Amino acid sequence: MNTTLQELVDHYKKKSPEKKTEVLCDICEEIKLKALKSCLVCQSSYCESHRECHLREAALKKHNLITPASNLEDYTQLMKTQKDVQQVIDRINKIQEVKHSAAVRKIYSSLSNSRNTRNLSEIRMKTDECLETLRRALTQLKDTLQEKLTQNELKRMRQYAVDVTLDPDIAHPNLILSDDGKQVKCGDIWQELPDKPERFEKYGIVLGKERFSSGRFYFEVQVKGNPEWALGVASESINRNGKLKLSPSNGCWSVILRKENEYSACASPYVSLCLKVKPQQVSVFVDYEDGLVSFYDVESCSHIYSYTGQSFTGNLYPFFSPEPIMKPVKTQAH
Repeated sequence: MNTTLQELVDHYKKKSPEKKTEVLCDICEEIKLKALKSCLVCQSSYCESHRECHLREAALKKHNLITPASNLEDYTQLMKTQKDVQQVIDRINKIQEVKHSAAVRKIYSSLSNSRNTRNLSEIRMKTDECLETLRRALTQLKDTLQEKLTQNELKRMRQYAVDVTLDPDIAHPNLILSDDGKQVKCGDIWQELPDKPERFEKYGIVLGKERFSSGRFYFEVQVKGNPEWALGVASESINRNGKLKLSPSNGCWSVILRKENEYSACASPYVSLCLKVKPQQVSVFVDYEDGLVSFYDVESCSHIYSYTGQSFTGNLYPFFSPEPIMKPVKTQAH
């Protein structure tokens, strides 16, 4: 059993990555438009107009729509295998619960004086060990399948990658930007910078120069070595001069790290995140029309958090802060 499971794990680890191809709508007859979504139930991809039926009809609303994918059959098989594995794990857990129920204990108790008591105890112990070994192997397989699914998601998202440059006209005076605008760190000295209404004055925040008001975009941020940070996307209306609590209602969709190991999604209320590993590189994916902002750990290929069902208006900007965003930066003495 364990050999078979390991073979499955190795199979999905070694499986070659898919080639990057543009996915076209399966319904368009003459000129094939670029697909906006793929449906795992229908096994088809749809442009914006042909996707509408999935948004209107009650039966189709239950279908699983994903980022356009050319290998829908493989993707569906991965998800089905993962589901099957989880069902087996659930059954094993159920068996373990039943084994230790009052009814089972009563049966063992009634045999306490039997000459086979020792053998029964040994059988029970070995059965427990086998079940636990099987559960661990299946959990490993499930985690590997989930990693493979996330790898595929990240590959599709990277086709929407954008080159982000930090805006020095917006950055708080305590922040130090690299010459190429690709890095930011906290400084100890208030810099004498031009006084501009769009500049953040109270918190150590900087936005990207790039703005987006439609479509999808994706970017990756190196956070390795930073004990505290915040990143995500922000609306143009985010408060730059007064008190600010990061939240969607205040025009910011972000995740933060505080005190080196406290991760949170800045929803309302904040959501504490339990991450298996400390992210070294975090990616952000935004689907403007779908109201989606998702965060991923790039190296471990794991999902961190997603804001769904959001209603965006106006421009969105990449958002960064290399320090504890919950308290104001020390301002210049007057």
